Amino acid sequence: MAANPGSIRYSLVIPVFNEEAVLPVLLRRLDLVLSRLDGPAEAIFVDDGSSDSGSIVLKALATRDPRFRYIGLSRNFGHQVAITAGMDAAQGDAIIVMDADLQDPPEVIEQLIAKWQEGNDIVHARRLSRDGESRFKRATAHVFYRLLGKMSSVGIPADVGDFRLIDRKVLDALRQMPEQDRFVRGMIAWLGFRQTEVAFHRLERAAGETKYPLLKMVRLAMNAALGFSDLPLRLAIWCGLTVSGLALLYGGWVILLWIGQDSHLVTGWSSTIVVVSLLCGMNMLMTGIVGLYVGRIHAEVKRRPLYVVQARAGFDRDVAAAAPAIHAVNE
Repeated sequence: MAANPGSIRYSLVIPVFNEEAVLPVLLRRLDLVLSRLDGPAEAIFVDDGSSDSGSIVLKALATRDPRFRYIGLSRNFGHQVAITAGMDAAQGDAIIVMDADLQDPPEVIEQLIAKWQEGNDIVHARRLSRDGESRFKRATAHVFYRLLGKMSSVGIPADVGDFRLIDRKVLDALRQMPEQDRFVRGMIAWLGFRQTEVAFHRLERAAGETKYPLLKMVRLAMNAALGFSDLPLRLAIWCGLTVSGLALLYGGWVILLWIGQDSHLVTGWSSTIVVVSLLCGMNMLMTGIVGLYVGRIHAEVKRRPLYVVQARAGFDRDVAAAAPAIHAVNE
């Protein structure tokens, strides 16, 4: 894992979406961390279609400070795609992904690097606590990680977000996975390699609002479930079989009433209900299976690019200029 002479050793990938309020504190803390690293480093900010003035600040910083890079996407493509865009541009031997809201403390980066230097290829940052989050979000996150662990065919670490370090060879393997509906933490877990973790306390947002409201969290959970488990398919099968089985049982009961010449039995009603129930169950079965497959296949076969880059800054300089402790970040 030794860096080549004159190359970038560490790449920080930081997706940004309307984080103007937190940028001054984030840049100051990043400056301190970068100055303590044992090799040249770059910090790649991926602007995921922000509407505030944070992009102006980051672009100007990338122009004057050789340690910083800026990628501006043409619109909001989503957090997972923004992470992918940053990793595609990363040049380092070790790549660290973290959020810009300071809930992922930059100081933990040094702990991740220490584990990487021990020979680990993937170092997860596991959350010991989740300050500033509602009881509902903490409860649903707990349930989500436990259910995903039971549903998934691969071991996805619990209480781990996208804050992690990966080795260059892991990134090279990851870039061979061109899924449209991306769940990056699951994709990395699927790759295998030697993995470990570092525990940390997740802090409250320094400023601004969460960029993962309930609907986005539900969508991420769906991508995780559909991308790394066939349980939804099996649920559709069992739901269809259950309804069909109940319809058959009901049909048998109706036949018994007919044989017994029950006076409450309406002529023609029984057969109609049995047939409709049976067909509804079979339709639920087939629609569930085909719908899930077709939906995801449709997204893949279009082969659209994952993202479109509108602007780049800071990528045209000699990488040797990114050595630590050579420039200070202005507040």
